[in-house]
Order: sequence, then structure tokens, then C-alpha cells
Amino acid sequence: MSSPYDPYSPYSPHSSPPAPSPSYATYPWQPPVPPEPPAPPRHRTPDHPPLGHHSDLRILRGAYRWQRRVATLTALGYFTLFLILSAFAPGFMTDPVADGLPAGLLLALLQLPVTWLAIGLYEHTARRYVDPIADRIRKEAALDAKREAGQWGAGR
Repeated sequence: MSSPYDPYSPYSPHSSPPAPSPSYATYPWQPPVPPEPPAPPRHRTPDHPPLGHHSDLRILRGAYRWQRRVATLTALGYFTLFLILSAFAPGFMTDPVADGLPAGLLLALLQLPVTWLAIGLYEHTARRYVDPIADRIRKEAALDAKREAGQWGAGR
């Protein structure tokens, strides 16, 4: 049972709620209220999300990012190691490894094969991980384009 006085009501017990706004313009210089636009025709939604919202794009970006990081860290990591050893371990770098060949020169000569390794690693990861995802997205985009062309060609 409710009491006639509600302490949480914004209205006093002796007043009535405010009247709704009139359906006509309050001021003569106000432009008329435009009618509500008609609702767009409903059509069948596709069975798959559109390409712009596809999760494969996120997977492709992640695979490509991983590929770049691995290849870059391989080449730059070895070069940085070489520079750190040159600066902080000159005794190690001048020690002969074999027949008067110092370790520093051997490590410098190994920079080229390590760079080739980084390039090979980059191409391997591209072929194995990134390219299949990109090919799948390319095929789905072609199918989406054909579907869109078919829908628009059918009178839509």
C-alpha cells in the first residue's frame, strides 16, 4: 500500500507531472519538425561477417608482426652481440681461434651468413604462416565481391 506522499518523487504531492511538449512548433520562426524517415527495407544478412570485420585480418597482422620480429631480432641481435663483445670484451675478440684468426674477425665474417639466415627465416615463416592466411583472405574477398555483384545485378 503506497502512501500519498512519496519522498523520492520529484513532484510535490499537490502538483501534477509536467505536460508533454506540444506537437506543433512553439515559436513561429522554428522550422517544422521533419517526419520520421521510412525504415530501410529488411534483407537477408550474410552467413559470414563482412571482410572488414574478419578475424583472419587480425590473425594475419599478428603472424606478419611475429615474422618481422623474429627475422629482425635474428640479424640485429647477432650484430648487437658483436658490438657489445667488441666494446666490453676486447681480450676475447683478440684471442686467436685458429692459425692466427682472431675471434673478432671470425664473428665479423659470420655476420653475412647470419644475415642470410635471417632472410631465409623470414621467407620460411612467410611461406609457412603468413602466405596461407593471406591467400585465404584473398579468396574470401573474391567470393564476397562475386556475391555483392550477384546481389546488385539481381535488381537490388
